Amino acid sequence: MTTDDYVIGFQGIYYKPYQLTNSDLFMSGAQQDHFMDILTRAKEKLLAEEADRASQLQENDASNLPDPLDQGTNEGVFHNQLRTRDRESQLVRKINRAIDCLKTGSYGYCEACGCEIPIRRLEARPIVTKCIDCKERDELRERQLGQ
Repeated sequence: MTTDDYVIGFQGIYYKPYQLTNSDLFMSGAQQDHFMDILTRAKEKLLAEEADRASQLQENDASNLPDPLDQGTNEGVFHNQLRTRDRESQLVRKINRAIDCLKTGSYGYCEACGCEIPIRRLEARPIVTKCIDCKERDELRERQLGQ
């Protein structure tokens, strides 16, 4: 097996795309293992990055800088790091929800209509909870309502 067999996907995680066969049932044990591996590795990567960022936040304390301009710049950086950390925390929560769904057998099914979400869509974004049709319908509704 060469690295050519792998693709970079969700959160920069390399994985070998699942090889579908005609006899595969949706969310077979092998498919569940495949997605559990992707989700677990993505979560581990995010948590490691979050720990690094937390230590950087402590090191970049703006109150130690004598120059007000340096303090302002550092506070802007600090604010951006906090926003990034918040987004990553939200993503970890979504990953945890996906892992819980895998454990309960509801993973891969659209939460709106109940249909199977295609494997390739799940590989591209394993935290999705809706099929493409339902997601597009939601986005259209949001645009129409101006939300």
